[in-house]
Amino acid sequence: MAEIKFEIKETIGVLSESAKGWSKELNLVSWNDAAPKYDIREWSPDHLKMGKGVTLTAEELKKLRDLLGGLSL
Repeated sequence: MAEIKFEIKETIGVLSESAKGWSKELNLVSWNDAAPKYDIREWSPDHLKMGKGVTLTAEELKKLRDLLGGLSL
């Protein structure tokens, strides 16, 4: 399997942190030298390992923001 290359361009915020130190974060990430996209996933404390996540374009993130804004929590 090919190695995945990534670079965190901007850390936007931490959503939560597990007891083992992994944190669920919203970041702007470039995957395999492509244009950066918004990304929500868990990261190890050193950001060398990651869990499964969701990658969104700016338009998808705007749509998600609008959908979340309509929720009554």
